[in-house]
Amino acid sequence: MIHETVTSLAPQDVLDRATAFFTERVPHNAAYLEKAGRTFATFRGQGGEEIAVAVAPADRGTRVRASSLFFDQVIGRFFSTLPSPDAGA
Repeated sequence: MIHETVTSLAPQDVLDRATAFFTERVPHNAAYLEKAGRTFATFRGQGGEEIAVAVAPADRGTRVRASSLFFDQVIGRFFSTLPSPDAGA
């Protein structure tokens, strides 16, 4: 499933938060950084499941897209930690 949101954070801040969140905040479903670039990060879970996160500039901040077959609830929890575009970074 693909999830999408917009946040006031800078793209690199979103990717840094994703790395910390998926490796530290969800111990029973942790996923670890596998690949990263300026606009994306992919994480791999214990069973081989993948989370892909991409960031791009948006009108009011940064657009964040994430996809996974297994980690839908975890992605929702991660998105809930991101400030809204109106909140300011």
